Amino acid sequence: MAIQTLFGSVPTEPNLLDRLKAGIEKTRSGLVDRIEDVLSGKKEIDADLLEELEYTLITADLGVRTVEDILEQIRQRVHRAMTGDVAEIRNLIREQLLEVLRASETPIHVVSTPPAVVMVVGVNGAGKTTTIGKLAHRFLGEGRSVLLCAADTFRAAAIEQLDVWAKRAGVDMIRQKTGADPSAVVFDALQAAKARGVDYVIVDTAGRLHTKENLMAELEKMRRICERVVPGSPHEVWLVLDATTGQNGVEQARKFTQSAGVTGIILTKLDGTAKGGVVVSIARELGLPIRFVGVGEKIDDLLPFEPDKFVQSLFD
Repeated sequence: MAIQTLFGSVPTEPNLLDRLKAGIEKTRSGLVDRIEDVLSGKKEIDADLLEELEYTLITADLGVRTVEDILEQIRQRVHRAMTGDVAEIRNLIREQLLEVLRASETPIHVVSTPPAVVMVVGVNGAGKTTTIGKLAHRFLGEGRSVLLCAADTFRAAAIEQLDVWAKRAGVDMIRQKTGADPSAVVFDALQAAKARGVDYVIVDTAGRLHTKENLMAELEKMRRICERVVPGSPHEVWLVLDATTGQNGVEQARKFTQSAGVTGIILTKLDGTAKGGVVVSIARELGLPIRFVGVGEKIDDLLPFEPDKFVQSLFD
């Protein structure tokens, strides 16, 4: 198996599955163990069983539409006498989740001439800056050079925070003073990347301005600057979402998707929640691929997301 990157594919890390299993332990006990509890000792699929199942799936944040689909599939199979076997329900749920996650997968944008430009967006508090540091570390691990761009100029702390992560990852950062025009910082960073022959530019953006319109206009302006300096960029726009916010995260994602041209999701703090089912909900509701998941505090605790491995680590 290989992991897709903006410069083609690299081999999958050998212990990826084990790390994913450890990272989603809470979701596993909140979803799969509870499904087992609902099914255990039951002899037939009846209305009571389906009701219990519905409650379990919804509280795991799979999203109402996905849950309705799963229950409808079960009802149809029972009706057509294809299954009366309670044990089969587990497999049916597994198949359905995998189908939803695979359906939202899109190939990552492959860049022929560096720099590859990745814009990272999301509200404050979702773990955006930390994620950028982890991304830089991951890209370096691919043997690529990385430059960070501190385009969140509205919060003084944001630039300092990013600087800490740049040093931790061992990469350079382009910055200006607090209050500077974010698009000017993007312009500087892209020019510097081209001059230095850097592979990746990761752009940090403001989590929130006074109004949503301001923020979205600012993001749009940055996109135009990217396109002007590096035609075809930004190659990816990744939205960082906090998995612990559950269904609120889906609403956040919807707003950003409409205005920022989001191409993928990075879900943070997955290790801290039993509501990891939101992965499925996001994929289903927004048709967006999950690119990475954060499963801890350490710099290498950002794992590439693969639907098959995610579902396998939940159910096996």
